[in-house]
Amino acid sequence: MPQLDTSTWFTTIMTMLPTLYLIMQLKLLNTNHYQPPLTKNSNLQSHNTHWQPKWTKTCLPLSQPQQ
Repeated sequence: MPQLDTSTWFTTIMTMLPTLYLIMQLKLLNTNHYQPPLTKNSNLQSHNTHWQPKWTKTCLPLSQPQQ
């Protein structure tokens, strides 16, 4: 039964590592990364309505405690 020749393994592994690194860098270079949306300043927005925008409390009949 022949013996396994491992004399070229070191060279193979040492050339494989930079090659894999370069392939991964090229793949990451071509990907689209998420960019957060631009923040808008709410103070600069103007409202064209004749009422003031504010929160109002709405009471529904079912939301009151039962007696």
